Amino acid sequence: MVQNKLHGTGVALVTPFKADGNIDFAGLDNLLKFTAEKGVDYYVVMGTTGESVTLSGKEKRQILEHVRSTNENGLPVVYGIGGNNTADILDQIRSTDLSMVDAILSVSPYYNKPSQEGIFRHYTHIADGSPLPLILYNVPGRTGSNLSAETTLRLSEHDNILGIKEASGNLEQALRIIKHKPEDFMLISGDDLLTVPLYSIGAVGVISVLANAFADIFKSIKEYVNAADFHSATTELIRLTDINPLMYEQSNPVGIKQVLSEFGVCQNYVRLPLVPASDELQGKVRKALEFMKQYS
Repeated sequence: MVQNKLHGTGVALVTPFKADGNIDFAGLDNLLKFTAEKGVDYYVVMGTTGESVTLSGKEKRQILEHVRSTNENGLPVVYGIGGNNTADILDQIRSTDLSMVDAILSVSPYYNKPSQEGIFRHYTHIADGSPLPLILYNVPGRTGSNLSAETTLRLSEHDNILGIKEASGNLEQALRIIKHKPEDFMLISGDDLLTVPLYSIGAVGVISVLANAFADIFKSIKEYVNAADFHSATTELIRLTDINPLMYEQSNPVGIKQVLSEFGVCQNYVRLPLVPASDELQGKVRKALEFMKQYS
């Protein structure tokens, strides 16, 4: 089953850029190797963290093909195709070579703020026509609307919808999903600092920004959870509490790209309208990394 491949840590891969704004494929190679060696379980390509909204269709296809061709460990791949134009999303899915892709991550429609019925019909239409199963993605902080537990549960009955990346930060909502969902429907944390709490109520893992740099911590968390040692899992998670808010201070993926630059994985360039981390944020990131070394 596809679901079994997507337990544990999925890394929401950044897209490395060169100073001239072109894709840095050597940096992407470094990132794929770096995260695999640190223990990620699968790659998430072209999520929000990958700056998908500022990449052309051709660039997205090039990145997906590059990940496929350099995936030496044969990790599962989830590919992001989402937006607020239902028909266009389905066209993109049908026109994309999805070989060696296991599932599609599709963000809830943003900006036009549909009703819950509109969101339900949006996802149902895509799932009906998609050759691959879908993972819903609820991130109200970016979309401007919440994918409610009730709508999620309606969608969970669809044969071609595998689960949800839940990034609302609402534990009560997550509990409602866990209480009523079908057994094989996956709840996946979309908030790094809620990984252990969501594991504790039945989530199967996390799709993580911080795993670009700290996949080893998430691997340890998963192993402790599997051993029912939630105290140790929480101790690991606490190591990330100082660095995590810096990832969003100047918008994602500015912060995590700065961390990766400090680690020598790739440079910190982003595409407009985002700009690289300010000198102040760079200093905060370096200080947080030094502090983390005390607990490594």
